[in-house]
This record gives sequence, structure tokens and C-alpha cells, in this order.
Amino acid sequence: MLKKSSLVLWGVVLFVAWNALLLFFLWTRPPAFDDHSHLTEEVIRLAQDAELELEHQKDLLRQIHRYSALWSKKRKKVEEAGRLPPPAAASNAGALPATEAVPHRPWASPAAVLPVVVIACDRSTVRRCLDKLLHYRPSRERFPIIVSQDCGHEETARVIASYGEAVMHIKQPDLSDIAVPTDHRKFQGYYKIARHYRWALSQVFRTFQYQAAIVVEDDLEVAPDFFEYFQAAFPLLLADPSLWCVSAWNDNGKEQMVEAGRPELLYRTDFFPGLGWLLLSELWDELEPKWPRAFWDDWMRQPEQRRSRSCIRPEVSRTMTFGRKGVSHGQFFDQYLKFIKLNDRFVPFTQLDLSYLKKEEYERSFLPKVYGAPELRVEELQGNQRRELGTVRVQYSSRDSFKAFAKALGVMDDLKSGVPRAGYRGIVSFLYRGRRVYLAPPSDWTGYDPSWS
Repeated sequence: MLKKSSLVLWGVVLFVAWNALLLFFLWTRPPAFDDHSHLTEEVIRLAQDAELELEHQKDLLRQIHRYSALWSKKRKKVEEAGRLPPPAAASNAGALPATEAVPHRPWASPAAVLPVVVIACDRSTVRRCLDKLLHYRPSRERFPIIVSQDCGHEETARVIASYGEAVMHIKQPDLSDIAVPTDHRKFQGYYKIARHYRWALSQVFRTFQYQAAIVVEDDLEVAPDFFEYFQAAFPLLLADPSLWCVSAWNDNGKEQMVEAGRPELLYRTDFFPGLGWLLLSELWDELEPKWPRAFWDDWMRQPEQRRSRSCIRPEVSRTMTFGRKGVSHGQFFDQYLKFIKLNDRFVPFTQLDLSYLKKEEYERSFLPKVYGAPELRVEELQGNQRRELGTVRVQYSSRDSFKAFAKALGVMDDLKSGVPRAGYRGIVSFLYRGRRVYLAPPSDWTGYDPSWS
């Protein structure tokens, strides 16, 4: 590195020295007033020589600048801890050719590569998703972007291809219809999505041998600190076996229901949120053999898959969806999804201590906070009464009371295998008219009842 720096210095010195000599020569030439025509020719010749030499010097400086930039980039790559080579692409996947071999299952490291897998189909608006990802991505090496496309939609394929080597474009090879039960014909799209997810995640973890991956869909826009958030939460996922994912999404993240002034707030949740989530290859080892034919996200929320594990989720979402069009035909979009607040402040998560999110520490802090809050009736909350109490708790004791209270307070009221959206141990945290509210079961809660669905 010292030798390369010296070369740069010598290049600059030569440039300055040459031009100094040229000026000295012109200044010290004796005047030739007796031959005006000869003087004119000489001046023109010297000017042409000087112009030519300046072009040579400019080329030299351009080379110095280019190689200096390359050396800096190479030094940065070497200094990045845990950097992995780019993944090798399967030739039948339509991926870009690889230049380096991929090591088998690299060991866990907080600085390990976290590829972003974009699940795409026939939305040419994938450009909005990719533009934001590329705009906020801090490192191409640390966060390679892999766009996995199903459907064979040519316009979408052209949009993805327009990004060149900035992203890797792989194509799901099986575009055939899937044989489904007669009463599921209208759900053919959900079967194809499940098939695509299985293929895409198998490419990432089996073919490319990545240790972990962030999954987003082509209708998601990301926040400025999207990458920072996942980078910081990744070590938690490695260290705490009671966690199985990190999500960028808050199901109850409407603007009036979150504390936007505290975007650093993070929670544990028993509900699988999806919509921008990080998983480890070990989890895929577990899920792939039994991956469902359809409705993969609700399948993830079943007790047999969740196995009492939790995810990390933010107070303010780090993704938002702009895709009303889709197989769900806008289900929930107009009522909830389009109102989700996307975080617009950068939080330096990697500089924060997130150990409080480990199960034991979290429950030591969170549960006393919830059950130490004064209990209030829904009617009192709706009437904006007893504001002097600050944070309050609304208690439910049955499926019906949960759904009634949730609906009255604007919280999503559906349950999956008995788990409320964004809930942890049955507790849903949100803002109502500017005050923190915990919608919670009794303190002697013993577990979820799957019949509450």
C-alpha cells in the first residue's frame, strides 16, 4: 500500500515539474525581434507542443485518479470483516455469471453478508422497490440484491435487466399451472407464490450457500435505515434460539398508532409479520422439507412451525407496501396497509445495545411495565378520560372481547392460531390518541388457544 501511495505522489510531482520547466523555458527564451515570422512560427509550435504535453499529463492524472480509487476500494473490501465472495449462480437460473467460488455455509458473524431477495412476478413497478434498495444500500458486497422472478412477464424482466450488474436476476424455471382442488381454483396464484418462494429460498441457501437472507416482495418500499436495522438485529437472531426471524413490519403501524418520535423502539412479537424479514439458513433447513403448497405465510403462523419462537419487529415500520394489485385483490390494503407509517429517520442501530430484546431480559422489563400500568375500560379510553394516568392497560379475557376491543381501538382484530397481530404473550402495544395502550390478557396468561382463529 505504501508503494502504491508513493507512485501516486511521484505522478503528481512529475506533472508539476514538467509544467514548471515548460514555463521556465518560455520565460527565459531570448527575444528574436529581428525575425517576426520566425518568432510567430516558434510560438505556434511551442503552443502546440505544450497543448500535446498537457493532454499527456491529463491522461496521467486520470490514470492516477482511477487507480487510486481502485486501491481504496480494494483496501475497503479487505478491511470489511466477514465479507464473502459473490454467490455463484446456477446456469439454469438465468443468473449473472460468477467470478469466484462460494465457500460452503460460512460461519456466523455479525459482519456476514446479508443478501436481499426480491420476490418478483409481473409488476414493472418493481423499479420503485429496487431504486430505494439501491439508494439506501451501504455496501454492494455486504448486501447483494437478488431479484427472483416468476411469471415470465417480459416488461418486468426488462425493468430488472436494466439495472445490469447492480442486481442479480434469477428466473423461476417452472411457469406451469398447478393442479389444485376444485374449490381452490381461484387460489391458483397463492399456490404459485408458495412454489416461487420455495425455489427462490432454495437458490439462496442451497445453490448460493448464504448463511442468512432478507426477503422482500416487489411492492415494498424500504426506509433509510432498513439495512442498518437488519445488520444490527442479525447477531440477536444468531444468539437467541427463541427468535426465528427479524421483521421490518408493524401490523399496527398506522401513523396515529405509533410513536414516530421514537423510531428506535423495537419489540418481540409472536406473530410472524413477513413484509421484509430476515431468516437464517438453519431455519430453511427446517422448513423446506415440509414447505406448504399454498398460503405459506399463514402456514408459518401455525404452532407446528412457530414452535413458541418469536420475531423482532419495530415500532415504526421499515417497509411499506405500494402494491394494491395482487393475488389478494387488495385485501386489507385500503383499510390498513396503505396507512402504514414508513420510518423516515435514520437510527444508528449498530451503535445501540439491543441485548434487551433477548427473551429473559425482555420479559424482565416488558411484563412488569405492562401489568404495572393502570387498567382502563375501553369506554374511558374512547372518552379520552383519566389522561393523567399516562400509559394504560385494557384487559381482555376471551376471543370475543379481544376482537371487540381491538376493533373499537383501531387495532387489527384478526387472530392466526390464536396469536394477535404484533402481539407478544397476547399483549398488543400501540398508541391511542397519543397515549401508550397495552391490550393484554390477564397476568396469569398461560399460552395461545389455536381455536381463537
